[in-house]
Amino acid sequence: MDESGFDVKDGVTCFHGNPTECALLKFADEFGFDYKVIRATVRGRSPHTRDDGCVKAFSSSRKMMSWTVPRPGGGFRVFAKGASEIVLERVTQAVHADGASIVLGDVEKGRPTEAVTKLEVDDSKRKRLMDEVISPFAHQAMRTIALAYKDVDELPAPDAEFHPTMMNTDGSPAFLLETDLVLVAVVGIEDPLRAEVPDAIERCFQAGIDVRMVTGDNLATAIAIAKGAGILNIELHFDKEGIILPRCAMEGKVFRKTVHDYKSDGEPIFRQDKFDEIWPYLRVLARSSPEDKLTLATGLHQSMLFSNSERVKELQQQGIAIFPDRQVIAMTGDGTNDAPALKYADIGFAMGISGTQIAKDAANIILLDDNFASIVTAAKWG
Repeated sequence: MDESGFDVKDGVTCFHGNPTECALLKFADEFGFDYKVIRATVRGRSPHTRDDGCVKAFSSSRKMMSWTVPRPGGGFRVFAKGASEIVLERVTQAVHADGASIVLGDVEKGRPTEAVTKLEVDDSKRKRLMDEVISPFAHQAMRTIALAYKDVDELPAPDAEFHPTMMNTDGSPAFLLETDLVLVAVVGIEDPLRAEVPDAIERCFQAGIDVRMVTGDNLATAIAIAKGAGILNIELHFDKEGIILPRCAMEGKVFRKTVHDYKSDGEPIFRQDKFDEIWPYLRVLARSSPEDKLTLATGLHQSMLFSNSERVKELQQQGIAIFPDRQVIAMTGDGTNDAPALKYADIGFAMGISGTQIAKDAANIILLDDNFASIVTAAKWG
């Protein structure tokens, strides 16, 4: 939990760990809060009192994390952060600039009576946050993170820690502590492309390596980044109004429903024929899970689309070239949950700086500088 941070040496700030975490820590530092002091002294967060708190680590299924610590006057405070649109769904109140809180939520689930008259306003506030805050950040290729909290009198029992109706993006039940939150802020974090990346991607295309983006970012952010990187081409992948064409970009939940049928008990059944209908067009997969990476690798490995000469010719007329043999898959990843996809791919690239040890162990090649351009160097050397 303490892998991310920064140090200042000779006037130069040196970051280590997750870039998003580092950006938030630096943001707090600029408001005068020393994250090292907070980590070392807050009960429930410090190493010697950690058992007094409750941590729910980030997971791709929840797209968020939380840390619950005891309050000095009794009870507990839950601090949560995560993908803005995910957290926004779980928010019932928001904090004004003056510190007062206002109701945002749905009164039909036992909220206070005064919320009843604000139900319609609440819906408009949620929409306004999406339209005026989150979407503009996303269209500027910024990652949007929502920060929230809630106070509780006691921690839920182990057999009652899940919300009875609210679900995570993968269909699993949401933690009770991560619902009915009070929104504090939405922050936009810019993670600019390295200058050499667009050229590296263009060189990949020239060499017959087709680059696709699979990311946890929301769809608008992913599309903006992909345009800047050259993964999406204005002439090929957008209509005259600048709207991205169908199947060129989609969210993970749509991808999963598209390429699977489901048994009565909800168990997914992969459909290769459905997968072959979309993969030639798919350039960007947003809000994805590590399982989506494995599905992509599996589907591409199994695809025999190249043997359908009529279909290949049809795709060529649309500007899409299909490799005339089994697809050779290279996959990048940095998280522990990326390990199966890295292992299954023909070539797995793990990040040497931000990657977990499990991801590195599953990979064939480790990028010591976490730089996509280094993949071009690896390709040159075979």
